Amino acid sequence: MSDLSKIPVTVITGFLGSGKTTLIRHLMMNPQGKRLAVLVNEFGTVGVDGDILKSCADDNCPAENIVELANGCICCTVADDFIPTIEALMALPQRPDHILIETSGLALPKPLLKAFDWPAIRSKITVDGVIALADAEAVAAGRFAPDVAAVDAQRAADDSIDHETPLSEVFEDQISCADIILLSKADLAGEAGLAAARAVIAAETPRELPMIAMTDGIIDPRVILGLNAAAEDDIDARPSHHDGHDDHEHDDFESVVIDLPEVADPEALQAAIIRLAREQHILRVKGYVAVTGKPMRMLVQAVGERIRAQYDRPWGDTTRQTRLVVIAEHDHVDEAAIRAVLVG
Repeated sequence: MSDLSKIPVTVITGFLGSGKTTLIRHLMMNPQGKRLAVLVNEFGTVGVDGDILKSCADDNCPAENIVELANGCICCTVADDFIPTIEALMALPQRPDHILIETSGLALPKPLLKAFDWPAIRSKITVDGVIALADAEAVAAGRFAPDVAAVDAQRAADDSIDHETPLSEVFEDQISCADIILLSKADLAGEAGLAAARAVIAAETPRELPMIAMTDGIIDPRVILGLNAAAEDDIDARPSHHDGHDDHEHDDFESVVIDLPEVADPEALQAAIIRLAREQHILRVKGYVAVTGKPMRMLVQAVGERIRAQYDRPWGDTTRQTRLVVIAEHDHVDEAAIRAVLVG
């Protein structure tokens, strides 16, 4: 294959709840005449994001073009998971014109870029660009910033927070690896918040990067696809906290899956999720809720104390079950305590 025949791949990274899945849904609905394929990597055993995207499948991105890899970082399992999955996508009867990779919210993108140098695929695909999403409201409030003085009031009151927390390292590595940064949830941040977020990110990026405000994942695909960055050949310009290490660990984070019976009071459940963020430092909750008397399943997505719930589709023939994925830093995961709050 010549370079011109390489399939372009866009890596979409960003911290927990920054809006990666929402962005990919928008790209799937606006493919610009391209046949897309999507690889979703989730942290935890239950794949919520992949299920959301499969529900949006169409002729331009059919269900068989959407592949989910759960419970593992693809850059840690290159030979076993990532390479075979990419090869399977390239071997589809109708070869995709463009592949989108949604990393987990805890992923470090640079090790993934190194995977594109594997002999089995390096002559067949190229990294068109790395797009990093940053929750503008959260960044403006000081969350994930390395300066303790800028951390939000709730976390600043905790004397155990170091100047370099695992969260800030993940955030910095993601934006340092990017070609474009999308400031998501711009409507919540406002103009002042966007300006503050831009300043925080600019202070951490190793080079000047375009930063574009975005709400609800809506952006012209031509802005972020077709960058021709060949990022796999530009790795040295993308510094990481983990440079010099052969691997990286996700032991700082842990997920648990909580299965519950049908929920009679969804508002009470949402209040319980907010309690988890406030009292147990839970970072992220996502999953589906079976609400008593409702034929539709309720999709729940929570980032810290911010929660969004919506009825997304009928249960149909699938089993009605409430199942939530809860993600936190390792020292804050107490499954019994989490379950006690959710059960009420």
